[in-house]
Amino acid sequence: MSRRWKIAGLIAGAALLGLCCAEGKKKLTFAVLPKADTFTFWPTVRKGAEAACKELGVEMVWRGAKDETSPTDQIKIVEAMIAREVNGIALAPQHAQSLVEVVEKAIAAKIPVVVIDSGLNSDKIVSFVATDNYEGGVMGAERLAKIIGEEGEVALIMNIPGAASTEAREKGFRDTIKKFPKIKLVQEQHAEGKSSKALQVVTDILTARPNLVGIFTANEPGAIGAVNAVENEGRKGKVRIVGFDASVALIKAIRSGTLDSTIVQDPFQMGYRGVKVLYDCLQGKKVNPLEKTPIKLVTKDNLDSQEIREHLAAYGALIQDEKK
Repeated sequence: MSRRWKIAGLIAGAALLGLCCAEGKKKLTFAVLPKADTFTFWPTVRKGAEAACKELGVEMVWRGAKDETSPTDQIKIVEAMIAREVNGIALAPQHAQSLVEVVEKAIAAKIPVVVIDSGLNSDKIVSFVATDNYEGGVMGAERLAKIIGEEGEVALIMNIPGAASTEAREKGFRDTIKKFPKIKLVQEQHAEGKSSKALQVVTDILTARPNLVGIFTANEPGAIGAVNAVENEGRKGKVRIVGFDASVALIKAIRSGTLDSTIVQDPFQMGYRGVKVLYDCLQGKKVNPLEKTPIKLVTKDNLDSQEIREHLAAYGALIQDEKK
């Protein structure tokens, strides 16, 4: 599905949603449903959603699946929110296709759905609030190419098949790395959203590829696993890593030099704007079918700059904790 088609579909969907009508003064209840309630990313999304709900006087139900590889569990959660008759749903779908049927069931029940973080193959949602994940992959490829001198063997550590957000990052990386003729993408492998799996995968790659000089990972657990594998194998400084997302472990790895850099989203704004869009929809206001949230490349050189500290501030005590 092309990006142009998706945006056109979202515009059509927003125009057709007669369900976005004013709800008077009745207290609203929104379900905010992350892929899972794990890692640093999702708790920060929750903080943003809670801030918006408090500001707007909305009751929030937060519920994530047991992990990011269980779309069946996530479908059951959406079903439960339909039965509960919540007023709106902000959903980060684990799979771009598997969640379509239940999301469209919610919409048919007059429950508007805003998709956050990761795309869904439906033109009936109110809006899509997310990072430009393809651009994040482009940034990752350009940074990796720069730090390895635009030549050598590199690997791509992917997330989970069907997860639209990380698949967009992976595509952005592949498309861009091709522009560097002396760089060879020699290995692509899924880590299934688990740092332990990423550790195993990257360890195997390092063993099989003694000439490997670079790794790009599509998410936080992939980056953590890659960092640990490179350290364990004594390849720090020889294999350069560009990650995605932020955590105390990743910031420490940047300071130590094992991780060159990481591409950081703004999960607080993702949760905050997702709730705001739902609220505006129910108040009969016009909403944008696509809202992009900020993204930054964090390196050792800019980590303590005001711009990056402000961007990381949404993660709470992230920088303070990693200095302990």
